[in-house]
Amino acid sequence: MGLFKKNPFGHILFLKKWLIRIAGLMTHRRYRGFNELQIEGSEIIKNLPDSGVLFVSNHQTYFADVVAMFHVFNASLSGRVDSIKDVTYLWQPKLNIYYVAAKETMKSGLLPKILAYAGSISIERTWRAGGKDVNRQVKFSDISNINKALDDGWVITFPQGTTRPWKPIRKGTAHIIKQYKPIVIPVVIDGFRRSFDRKGLRIKKKGILQSMVIKEPLEIDYENETIDEIVEKIEYAIEQHPSFLKVIPEEAIAEMEDLNKTRQWEY
Repeated sequence: MGLFKKNPFGHILFLKKWLIRIAGLMTHRRYRGFNELQIEGSEIIKNLPDSGVLFVSNHQTYFADVVAMFHVFNASLSGRVDSIKDVTYLWQPKLNIYYVAAKETMKSGLLPKILAYAGSISIERTWRAGGKDVNRQVKFSDISNINKALDDGWVITFPQGTTRPWKPIRKGTAHIIKQYKPIVIPVVIDGFRRSFDRKGLRIKKKGILQSMVIKEPLEIDYENETIDEIVEKIEYAIEQHPSFLKVIPEEAIAEMEDLNKTRQWEY
């Protein structure tokens, strides 16, 4: 790899590699030390093609979720099944992993800007900006950048567009799936909301069992399934369909709502 070789977004790969190595070393104990990350299904990762893969996941913090995925994906590619033991997997990380994030989030401080260089596809949210509801058109350049990232590698997206649970799936994700036909891998996470603050930068509580379940690729008829059918498929796959509320204890739902109300005052 040439010293100044760049990816399609103009990021120098040598610099990106070192950012991932350093950030990985700094964050490893958040998932294997202060807290414990339980992984299931990571053997799927090793058999995926090098590009054209879209990971869809529920969302609990701004950054801790995606950092955990960088750890799990790279560990899996190094032959560690359902484990991030021995951080040497970071020495040769996969450099074409990208994640979709709100542009305003990635500009909110030095650390987010560093994390952005490590792989974010920054987009303008069409429904929320500056803490207020908005209604604006999707930017073609944002969709184009997601396509560019899929052509180059893997993309992680959080189709609810928020860290609050049980919010509807944004149809933009289904449009991207239907148009660009990626392999779609569902990921379900839990425990991050309890162990980190909302941004996922500060450890809020130690000794929490975090979990990440990587599921088999979704079976999608790209030509014949409607946008709504794809949306519903994603809702079930990432366990955010309204029907899941019927099997969750009422006290657990109340706890989540109380936590969300607290966050409204904290941020």
